[in-house]
Amino acid sequence: MSRTFTTIIEYDPEIGQYIGVVPDVPGVHTVGNSLEEVRKNLKEVIELVLEELEDKVENQEFVALLEMIEVKM
Repeated sequence: MSRTFTTIIEYDPEIGQYIGVVPDVPGVHTVGNSLEEVRKNLKEVIELVLEELEDKVENQEFVALLEMIEVKM
């Protein structure tokens, strides 16, 4: 059986790494030096957390909005 989860990955220039989170699964977050590494880490963390939580994680529809807002300077 396989499941698909929404992930959010962003680059943090202060630490020079990518940060990844999975909003539907509490406790799933990780960092990596590349997108490939953070994706690999997210899969590993999801698998570990799901082993612990078993069927307690329900599929939820995660909706996000990304938009640009202009401000006067």
